[in-house]
Amino acid sequence: MAYVQFCLVSFYFVKLTRRKYVVGTYRSFTRCRQSIRTSFFKKKVPGGLLIGSLVGVAALNIAFNTAYMPSQTKFLVQILAGAFIGSSIEKSDLARLPSIIKPTVIMLGAFLVLNLFVGGLIYLVSPLDLVTSLMSAVPGGISDTPIIADDMGADAPKVVVMQMIRQVLGIAILPGVIFAYDNRAKRSAPLFSREANIEKRKKSDTKSIPALVCTVVVASLFGYAGRVSGIAGATFAAAIIGVLILKLVFDFAFLSRWIKKGAQILSGCYFGSTILMQDVIEMQYLLLPIFILVLGYVANCFITGNIISRTSGFTRKESMLITTPAGASDMALISEDIGVKNTDVIIMQVIRAVVVMTFFPQIVNLILLITGK
Repeated sequence: MAYVQFCLVSFYFVKLTRRKYVVGTYRSFTRCRQSIRTSFFKKKVPGGLLIGSLVGVAALNIAFNTAYMPSQTKFLVQILAGAFIGSSIEKSDLARLPSIIKPTVIMLGAFLVLNLFVGGLIYLVSPLDLVTSLMSAVPGGISDTPIIADDMGADAPKVVVMQMIRQVLGIAILPGVIFAYDNRAKRSAPLFSREANIEKRKKSDTKSIPALVCTVVVASLFGYAGRVSGIAGATFAAAIIGVLILKLVFDFAFLSRWIKKGAQILSGCYFGSTILMQDVIEMQYLLLPIFILVLGYVANCFITGNIISRTSGFTRKESMLITTPAGASDMALISEDIGVKNTDVIIMQVIRAVVVMTFFPQIVNLILLITGK
């Protein structure tokens, strides 16, 4: 963020010293951008730091066409985001995997089918290209998916909007729908009953500066290896894999949440600096894709949730929460609010995040390669 401010202030100091009214306008935009970013974060908007930074810098760029972020920003954000996802899984999660392997496979399979079906449908009925359509439907993180989409050649600002809608759906809408539906629907017993895992996730105690430095170094080395491979999105996937090895084998991976927040701001600034007025006008074409996306994820929540409930012994609420596109930290709070105490729900959300962000973009890459799009 400081880098953008420095570049902009330097530019105006050299070019527009004598035009004080323009400089004053620029400062107003800077204050406005900072206010927007802070407001989105404080209001707990999903990906608030990213959205706020994007809106602020985009407004600055549309007004003056001067916002700039170096291309290396994309590499840095992928490294930090990959390191955060890789360090989020715990050894205790893998210990639970044998007992939840069946519902996990059903969940991931359903999300993959949903991703390809919804993305393909969006491509057929809207002006969006194939890679943008498919990446818009990826059930990943709002701060991670757009940066990978940009690396793959997608229209990243549109992916940001679609991912924000998906996150809002998963965090603010579906949990209430699930709670109301479970209370009103007729009780149907699953094929067998599963005892709820109420034991809290056992998190690593490794939270030191050396571990943080080591995590960033490992993520950077693996990410660079992915980058030189020439495969789109491989930087992010390689960073996740490298940190996963560091975490699960050596238990020496740690990344502060403040670093993730910093990566969100950098990501928002990067996307905002690419947005022009034409991009804003083209947002009108997202109405139908948004409707398809919401309808697809709601249908998946009910259909796949019912399948998991009947075949894996989870309650209806647990099963539907498993298929809800929200983050693990969000799910921990949401599940408690609606009376679900099964820790397996949160563990499966963590596994979803790791698997989806590591492999789904590469599946999209394969489809693009086959179709020649």
